[in-house]
Amino acid sequence: MPFLPVLIALMLAWSPAARAQEGASLSETQPPTQAKPRVSPRAKPAVQRTGPPYAERDDAMEFADEIAAKRDLDPAWVRRMVGQARNLAIVSKLMQPPPASQPKNWRVYRSRFIDATRINAGVRFWNENRKTLERAEQEFGVPADIIVGIVGVETIYGQQMGDFRVIDALATLAFDFPASHPRAAERSQYFRNELEQFLAFHKAERTNPLQPRGSYAGAWGMPQFMPSSLARWGVDYDGDKRVDLANSTDDVIGSVASYFKGYGWTPGMPTHYPVGFDAARLDLEGLLAPDILPTFTVARLQEKGAVLEGEALEHKGPLALVELQNGGETPSYVAGTENFYVITRYNWSSYYAMAVIELGREVKEALSRTTARNP
Repeated sequence: MPFLPVLIALMLAWSPAARAQEGASLSETQPPTQAKPRVSPRAKPAVQRTGPPYAERDDAMEFADEIAAKRDLDPAWVRRMVGQARNLAIVSKLMQPPPASQPKNWRVYRSRFIDATRINAGVRFWNENRKTLERAEQEFGVPADIIVGIVGVETIYGQQMGDFRVIDALATLAFDFPASHPRAAERSQYFRNELEQFLAFHKAERTNPLQPRGSYAGAWGMPQFMPSSLARWGVDYDGDKRVDLANSTDDVIGSVASYFKGYGWTPGMPTHYPVGFDAARLDLEGLLAPDILPTFTVARLQEKGAVLEGEALEHKGPLALVELQNGGETPSYVAGTENFYVITRYNWSSYYAMAVIELGREVKEALSRTTARNP
């Protein structure tokens, strides 16, 4: 699912929890040894009301025994870790779907992520990690500005990585996923799998699973990976024989690039093109039917009334018409490519993907201006 502030989750539901609900695994966020960069200080975690420990729950202890046997882990250790997790009522509340009538507004959403704070922090991040970003772009084919955009949107480059203890969030959603949710059984199983991956990772790394803090959906680190994404796409990019997405910017950069390559990123392909409409031929309903999945050839898109120009006319792969609603005002539209779709594998939202793209672009342009002033 991507740590997005709780306010956005409540208002727009385009958050790490939203991606976790949709099953977009960060499961839904992946040189020679170098000293690990210092991460900006984080605010003191907020006090959260907790329920009784899961050691008092038979179903939780049975689950602990099952994964201990499955993963060949010490049963006493697994029981102790799961048993110390506590229910967080706020996590279950935040996982509820938003009201269906809630309007989407791209301009409001964009303003939450494209601002001076993130752009300036992004310039610093790019300057401090230039060689690693260049290396990742060369090895994985993912542009530096996309990687920079992801880390900026997710956590402002490590400044806001989440205040929920990850094991509490995962256990709450594994054992007490809200029953009123339309996909409760499926999502509960998803989070049981994530809790299993989380414990297996920390046992292998010999780290303490009671310490990490992250989002209310259990994503953690600068890029907000879910445990199964860390297991699948995490990269030891600084050569210290461990994957540390909370403190090593090298590992963060390599893992995000690995994630996108794994989901089919095509080097050199744009993420989207401008698009207009021929009102006389426009079949807007038909163009929007596949949602953000690239489906139409350039020719078919034009037959249905879309107007493309320049580079877009030479595009060889499928395209999707992406609609970004602006509340009660006219929506914005772009023609999304397969690379645009890959970004939505990180978080199932076209709004999220555009925020990543535009933040990365803004940071790149600001960096160029800075470089021009100080060659």
